[in-house]
Amino acid sequence: MAAQLLEGKVIADKIKEALKKEIVSLKEKTGLCPKLVSVQAGENPASSVYIKSQKKTAEILGIEYVLDTLDADITQEGLIDKIIALNLDAGVSGIIVQLPLPKGIDHKLVMSAISAKKDAEGMHPENLGHVLLGDSELAPCTAQAAMQLITSTGIELYGKEAVVVGHSEIVGKPLSMLLLNKFVTTTVCHIATGQRGILPEHVKGAEILVVAVGKAGLIKGDWIKEGAIVVDVGINRVGDKLVGDVEFESARDRAGFITPVPGGVGPLTVTMLMRNVVSAFKIQHKI
Repeated sequence: MAAQLLEGKVIADKIKEALKKEIVSLKEKTGLCPKLVSVQAGENPASSVYIKSQKKTAEILGIEYVLDTLDADITQEGLIDKIIALNLDAGVSGIIVQLPLPKGIDHKLVMSAISAKKDAEGMHPENLGHVLLGDSELAPCTAQAAMQLITSTGIELYGKEAVVVGHSEIVGKPLSMLLLNKFVTTTVCHIATGQRGILPEHVKGAEILVVAVGKAGLIKGDWIKEGAIVVDVGINRVGDKLVGDVEFESARDRAGFITPVPGGVGPLTVTMLMRNVVSAFKIQHKI
């Protein structure tokens, strides 16, 4: 029997409905509107697609959205000065800096310059520390999206075996902490796991599998444990199609739940960004 699809849009729509009501309530209480400023240095086709999605979702929810476009030749110092000015602007609830940044700019320094209380992406070191401690209010958006998809299955997570393939700061590392905070026994695999030839061995034991690498077909369908929850964060262009990191059709025959690509994690990521903006607004206004 084919796995049940975990469609991000369905979950995102429910969260957005709740956020709409909450934003109306916050406006009534404070007379203010949550505001997200998106900073883009230069132009990049991939980030432009994400920006369009951000703007559309913000408008639906009633969040003010401002795109601040900077020249591609801006210096690191100039970009950080811009961020500091936004930190000091009481009318700004959340800040997101679009990646990739121009050459010569250290994205980690830039992310660290954003006020932890206005960190819409949840990537400030302080917020990542709270993910580790299990008391985060602003966590990385894609990791949150993956976690929402996992919990939407309704399966008891306590004691389950999870494997996260990919150890980025955006997905793999924070997601492994979110899983550990739910008492999931979690293994993180990465390039060295593959080089040793033991990636299949780890994947085959996973009751929960999350893959975020960016390599089409990396995970073979026959590696998937029967009944597993499979969340494919990867998105790769192969010919005229977008595909994930997991061989979808063969994996679907073995998994219990699986995300489609596109249509799984993607629609939820922007929603998690907006939820962070609302959380940041509440933190700043002590609500």
